[in-house]
Amino acid sequence: MKSFEEFIENRIVKMHTPDKSRAKFLLIESGKSYNNLLILEEKLGINNDNANLFLKICYDVLMEIIRAKMLLDGYNASGNGAHEAEVSYLSKINFLENDIKFLDQMRFFRNGIVYYGTILEGEYAVKVVKFTK
Repeated sequence: MKSFEEFIENRIVKMHTPDKSRAKFLLIESGKSYNNLLILEEKLGINNDNANLFLKICYDVLMEIIRAKMLLDGYNASGNGAHEAEVSYLSKINFLENDIKFLDQMRFFRNGIVYYGTILEGEYAVKVVKFTK
């Protein structure tokens, strides 16, 4: 994975004035999605048929939190490579390398689901939900 600074150099990440209101919105939305995730997990359970759904929800929850933090710190990622830049940002704020790698793997699989028809197994989705919690 590229360093966060490389994403700034390549203008995928731009610096700007912190946006507290948008960050607050993203945190509220993330919280709502997280609560729905817990309800779905309790009511449906995780299995091979809904594994992709759980990964997409978890990914969105985590990315909204990351985006909120970036906005508060005066950064915004957009365009091709934006999601990778947002994951890379975690290294700047001292997340553990293993956690960053797992989230990057989630990013890769979510991209596969959305664009290439990747189908995940329930076992992996259980790990994703545990990571999100």
